[in-house]
Parts: sequence; C-alpha cells; structure tokens
Amino acid sequence: MNTTRLQRDELRSLFAPSAAPSERIGLEIESGIVDPETGLAAPYTGRNGVKAILETLIAEWGGEAQHDAGELIGVKLSDDVLIGLEHGGQVEYSSAPAADLVTVVDDARAALERLSEIVKRFGWALLPGAYLPFDQIDRIPWVPMSRGRVMRDFFARIGDAGRDAPKILSMSLCTQVHLDFLSHEDFTRKLRMQAAASPVVAALFVNSPLQNGRLTGLLSHRSHDWLWTDPQRCGVMGPALRGDVGADHIIDWALRLPMIYYLGPDGRYQPAPDRPFATILERGFEDGSMPTFAHWVSHMTQTWTHVRARRTLELRAADGPPYQHIPAVPALWVGLSYHPPSRDAAWELLRQYSVEEQRTAMLRLPVEGLHTMLGGDRMDELARELVRLARAGLRARVEAGLERPKALDYLDPLDEVLDTGETFAEQCARRWETDLGRDPRRYVAAFRV
Repeated sequence: MNTTRLQRDELRSLFAPSAAPSERIGLEIESGIVDPETGLAAPYTGRNGVKAILETLIAEWGGEAQHDAGELIGVKLSDDVLIGLEHGGQVEYSSAPAADLVTVVDDARAALERLSEIVKRFGWALLPGAYLPFDQIDRIPWVPMSRGRVMRDFFARIGDAGRDAPKILSMSLCTQVHLDFLSHEDFTRKLRMQAAASPVVAALFVNSPLQNGRLTGLLSHRSHDWLWTDPQRCGVMGPALRGDVGADHIIDWALRLPMIYYLGPDGRYQPAPDRPFATILERGFEDGSMPTFAHWVSHMTQTWTHVRARRTLELRAADGPPYQHIPAVPALWVGLSYHPPSRDAAWELLRQYSVEEQRTAMLRLPVEGLHTMLGGDRMDELARELVRLARAGLRARVEAGLERPKALDYLDPLDEVLDTGETFAEQCARRWETDLGRDPRRYVAAFRV
C-alpha cells in the first residue's frame, strides 16, 4: 500500500518536454466493426465477434495481448502500434510516433487495410468516420471493460450534464493527432494556439449527420453528444486559452475535477471517491492508500478536452473524416503547430475569442457547421485562413527536408470543402439521399476501408 503523498514536481513531470531530438507525429484512428448489410456494430463475444478478431490478429501479427479484468481489449504490436477497443466495440489504431506526415499516414493506411482484411474474413466491414450511423444506444453490444460500467454509472449520477456520455462511449469515432512540445515555452505557444483553433477545426471537419439511419438536422452528432458528457472535463478547456498557459494552469484545473475511476489491487477498475483529485491527494483513497503517479496519469486520461495535454498534445476536436481524407487531420495540425510563423499567426488570428465565445460557438456548431459564428466572425472565413497557414507551414517543412511534397496534397480536401461550402457531413447527407438511396449496405460499401 502506497502511503507517500505525491508532490507538485511529480505532477509537473507529466508535462515534461519531449526528449526526442525533433518533433514527431502520432495518429489515432477509430473505426466501427459493422455488418456490411445493416451497418450495425459487431458483438464482442461469439465465434465471429470482436474478441475473436483480436485473437486472430494476435495469432497472425504477434504482439502482446492487453486485458481488462481478464477480458481481451487490445493488442500491442512489436513496432509500438496499439490496436485497442472502445466501449461499443469500436477499434482504435494508435500509431508509433513518426518524423513526418507521409510516414505516419502510409503506416496507418497499411495497418488499417491489413486489419480490414481480417475483419472481412469474419463477415464484417471496417468503417472509419465520426459516428456509428445505424445503431441505437439501447442495442449497442458493450465490451465488458471494468471501467465501462464505472464510467456509465458516473455519468448517470451527474444527471443531465452526462446524458449523452453513453453515446460518446459506444458510438462516436474520431481521428486524433499527437504532437510533441520541446520546451516549456513551446508547450505554451502550441497549446494556446491549438485550443484557440479547435472550434474552427471542429466546424471544418463536421462529419456525423446520421443517427439510427436518419438525418436529424445535425451535421455532427459527435460534437453534439460531447456537449452533454460532463462539460467540466470535456470540450473547451479555459486555462488553455491563456496567453501564458503553462503546466501549472493545467494541473490546477485538473485538481479541481473529481476522479472517475482507478485501478484496484484486484486488477479491476473501481469508482473513485466522489471528491476533487486535490482532496484525494491529501486524504487518499477509502482504504487509506495514497494516489501514485499512475493514478495521476489515469486521472488526466479522464479528461476529454479539445486538446488533452500530457507528455504530448493530443488534438481531439475534429470529427473523423471519410477514410480517404483522414490525412487532412494530421496535415492541418502539423502545418499549424510545427512551423512557428504559422503557429504564431494562427494564435494572433484567434486569441481575441473568449472562453464563453468558444463555448457558445460549440453549442451552435453541431447544426450550423462552417456557418457558425465565433464571436462576430464566420467559421468558414477563419477556417480558410487556418488552412492557408497550415499549407504555408507544410511547404516550409518540405523545403527544409522535414516532409515529402506529397504531404501538401493532404490538405486538398479542405480546400474543396471551403471552395464549395459543402462539409464532409453535407457531402454525406447529399449522397445518403441520392446515390446511396438511404441504404445501409451502400453506405458501408462507400465509406469502409
């Protein structure tokens, strides 16, 4: 039993700058495993279930099985790639960090296409994007993770503020990017820009117009559901918009939040005491033990803001785009973040908008997309400038030998969105009513890996 109290410097160490000699790129892509005829999610158990797919993956690819209370929930491969499960059976590909965009994109495509072949053998399809479009929350086949039940109970307990958390856990999909920071000053400059840009990026990438096989008037069900998943730990993180934001501001913010769960001595996740993490630091858990650094790391993973700051900066605002356009997400963030002139210009463009203006925009964004106003300005105009700055940033990296010219092509789908005024969500909705004929089979065939 640990009886030593964590000190402030230990909390700060989670935000230590990368020791890598140069900035790297990590990519996470979540996909559904669905029936190609109905689009409904595959079950976890059974001869053709998701668990059987993971077992086959281990047998054919090797790697180290990942378990939660004895249940298989993922595979860590020898090249530091992780294939893991979300609560509704969604599968997440997590890349090893790469030095350039083309490498991380090519590696992701190769892994997903290889995974898709295994999934297909079991009679399913691998479907990236932003949301499982044909399921209902009352028939989702939950993966038996011990933390899953604890999380659902927590969100139910906080009432209306957590009403859509089960949908986020079981039906949302995402494409996320991990970027490095190389110094404390670099942390400040990147985090504040990324936080300021996140609502604009969210508007640019809306791509979840279908729920239960119907168009409901929303362009992003994912963004809508995040509004009702404990807003104090999700979405806009106020301290990140400070011009002088540092690790201590993030620590103070996180200390005020209650912990949701922690790993017990029996290897199962259990509910944390219903009190802020700062109080747990002082008083410990119910059994008298004090939280360890691992508990602090776990607590920080129980926050889902647009930018999640830890040893990397994790960019979470964008809906997952269609499979062929996934590279646009890391390309935009790398171009803005890894070229100091573009990064600083983006901050100057967006620093004027308050936390309240960001939150107001996020309330309207699921319906209005790029027509949303941020303060007194249109998102589409701000997005056009961010894409221009990102392209300039990527071009500078190409000229410096840090990227291959192909990386510039990854931004082309965003130019098309802005030139036509038709977001990925609106493209999807138009196709659903026309060539897809409101047919789940055609939808899956059009958007699967």
